[in-house]
Amino acid sequence: MTPLIRRSFLRLALALGAATAFEASAIPSTDTVSLDTARAEAEAGRALLVDIREPQEHATGVSRVAKLLPMREIGARLAEIPKDAAKPVLLICNTQNRSRAVWQALRERGYTNVRYVEGGMSEWARRGLPLVPPAAR
Repeated sequence: MTPLIRRSFLRLALALGAATAFEASAIPSTDTVSLDTARAEAEAGRALLVDIREPQEHATGVSRVAKLLPMREIGARLAEIPKDAAKPVLLICNTQNRSRAVWQALRERGYTNVRYVEGGMSEWARRGLPLVPPAAR
């Protein structure tokens, strides 16, 4: 883990008040969602796909249905992440490392409807799934 990413994780933990958010733990598979399922659910409007990558990463392309919410802004924009169990929130980053950390921090804040996407946007791009410029959404 690079120092920049480590600092970002620490800032997120402090912003969310989740000091233990990044301790190693076993994460049940029910708290993840496959890339195919995440894409289908988000495109059908049954789930909210939240892309937590940073703006420079968004510039490489985003899902046309994703909400762009950079990880460093989550603490200040927490109200934008619904807690309604009827509308799952699916977190996606580049490889699933940051989305897993954010998932854990949100769970500690009482979010029960949050899952993270296996493979992340790097897998999305590798598979050639549709990407659009952030401004085109």
